[in-house]
Amino acid sequence: MHTEHTMGISKLRIHIAPVGYEIDRIVLSAVQSKADRVWLLMHDKPNEDKAIPFALKIEEQLKKNRIQVKKEIHNRHDLFEIIRVIKEISIKESGNQIYLNLASGSKIQAVGLMMSAMMFHDPEKNLDIHPFYAEAENWEGFSLKKPLTTGVKSMYEIQSYKIKIPEPELVGALKIISKGRITKKKMAEIAEKEGLITVNAQEENHSQARFASLDKNIITKLDKKWNLIKVEKLGRNYYLELNENGKNAIKFL
Repeated sequence: MHTEHTMGISKLRIHIAPVGYEIDRIVLSAVQSKADRVWLLMHDKPNEDKAIPFALKIEEQLKKNRIQVKKEIHNRHDLFEIIRVIKEISIKESGNQIYLNLASGSKIQAVGLMMSAMMFHDPEKNLDIHPFYAEAENWEGFSLKKPLTTGVKSMYEIQSYKIKIPEPELVGALKIISKGRITKKKMAEIAEKEGLITVNAQEENHSQARFASLDKNIITKLDKKWNLIKVEKLGRNYYLELNENGKNAIKFL
């Protein structure tokens, strides 16, 4: 298989491609760029997936070209599911060169792939992610019996810009809150135990210092900066829970 060698380390070329009503834009893109492995993104409801016949042909042609094929299922209608599955595959393929095919699936899948590259490309974590677009040579029109397009005229790597995501300690806090509504007091105890906050205080001031650290380093950021949680006071207690943005974000963070 084709690999790139950097300082004695072999890097595989990995393509990730949603499966829709295209064949050449997946197969020829992989062959022309000498991909080692292609991840095909399949819909998680096979009985609703009219693209399965195309997937079978894609897999057959890739294997004929000695390109390894793997499959991953996802809800192709859910943007955050798309981002989640790209993140999971990218982590599995960390250390390799990862190319995201923006041309082979639906518009929402293309958006999800592009956002994934902007969020998760991180050389320091060995995540080398590049979106690309395969321009078709011929447009055949929609039909369930034949692909939308044939041939690949050219391939363009798309410039992506970094989208910031919450820091690891904020993601850790989100995961705790995602388990259900929690009091600030309980959250402070768990956050300290799991190392999400640091408390430097004498024993008699420890509880107060812990609250202050939680407010400054976790709650204010999740609430005001990222708008991912709701803070509600009921009686003497403050309660934390995810808002709609938080529920969506936790799917892929």
